[in-house]
Amino acid sequence: MKKKLIIVFVKNSLKGKVKTRLAKVIGDEKALKVYDHLLGITESAIAPLKMEKWIYYSDFCVDDQFESTKKYLQKGTDLGQRMKHAFEEGFEQDFEQIVLIGSDLPDISAEILQKSFKALNTNDCVFGKAEDGGYYLIGLSKINSSIFENKPWSQSELLNVTLQELKEQKAQVALLESLNDIDTYEDLIESALYKNDKNLQRLIAK
Repeated sequence: MKKKLIIVFVKNSLKGKVKTRLAKVIGDEKALKVYDHLLGITESAIAPLKMEKWIYYSDFCVDDQFESTKKYLQKGTDLGQRMKHAFEEGFEQDFEQIVLIGSDLPDISAEILQKSFKALNTNDCVFGKAEDGGYYLIGLSKINSSIFENKPWSQSELLNVTLQELKEQKAQVALLESLNDIDTYEDLIESALYKNDKNLQRLIAK
């Protein structure tokens, strides 16, 4: 049995600091409530998985979130550096398969995470494609620093640029189904999360 690790990158729930594009339409207070709801979905998705879990916070660690996990602070000046540091720490502690996700995915599930680890049995890397051209999940069976360096973070070509580089390296790569995170008002109202949650609809309508 390979030693597995789940890493979750979390932004601290601070008014005016999360879901800022969404907040431009619905306001900071409602945007914070949406983000907290997404945090709860993430926590529920990782809870059933019988493996070690590390939570990396953006600003400070929170004791009453994500039970039975280790908690750390993200380190680095951009997303690539922060993810690279987290993966390096995991591999230094002898984990053999590491999967990292964010905390704003309405459709993330334990099943998707299990599928990502299964993909790492026969691949060097696995990515969950985000509909905006980035990725919502990255898994590695060994460190590959180039993935995290000189990349167009938050741009629509991020995943394509990364995959092309990995192809040139002849790395074995698996792709999971596409999911959408919630960054904008349009993302929110088009999501199954919003359409199926009357409480969330009432919150946004107020």
